[in-house]
Amino acid sequence: MPTKVRSDEKRIAGRGQKSSDSERARLMPATKERILASATKLFAKKGFDGVGIREICKDAGANICMISYFWGGKEGLYQGILDDLIQKQTEYAKNFLNLEVEPETLSKKEQIDLLYTILDKSVDMMYGGFISNDLMGFLLQEHHHQRIELTSPLLVYVRKLIAAIFDKKTDDKDIIFKTIFIISQINSPKIMPAFSLKLLKQEKFSEGDKNIIKNNVRTYIQALLNEVQG
Repeated sequence: MPTKVRSDEKRIAGRGQKSSDSERARLMPATKERILASATKLFAKKGFDGVGIREICKDAGANICMISYFWGGKEGLYQGILDDLIQKQTEYAKNFLNLEVEPETLSKKEQIDLLYTILDKSVDMMYGGFISNDLMGFLLQEHHHQRIELTSPLLVYVRKLIAAIFDKKTDDKDIIFKTIFIISQINSPKIMPAFSLKLLKQEKFSEGDKNIIKNNVRTYIQALLNEVQG
């Protein structure tokens, strides 16, 4: 149900009216998050062309001027959803990964151990509430239409790491496909709930499910690594 526009946000959004820096700082993050959440949900359901900014703001309970203030328009908001995901994903990755360390400088064992760590943490991220169903639906829409480029430092690093492990270049066709297939091992249960949650008769993935996914990803990686270690 749409949320009523807050009067204090109306005051900040109103043209020709001033608000204190402290008031703006207090209200803006919450407003931005509400708009992003509503936009993600509606874009996922209706696609880019099926949603207007008035509908998004009505659902978010935000003044329509906020879209222009934060993103400049609907296309900027669409990109903003991707930017927000990438920013949060990158901050999360910094807890277990130094993106400044080039994979080529690591030993083969260090490269492989790091790949396992990244993939384990990616499963935690995917199935720990980081990626909502609305956001997954939005990402599927984005990949289908390719409206705006999605460039994630974490995914770029994973491809560089896989290339280093197999002693190939990052733009090598085999590395591109290996990266896609590895990522799909993590994403598939989330992308295809009819073949996972429905058959499991569950509404969400459990900790045990996460461990099964991790083990299956590791088994797949080990099969690939036989090319290097065999």
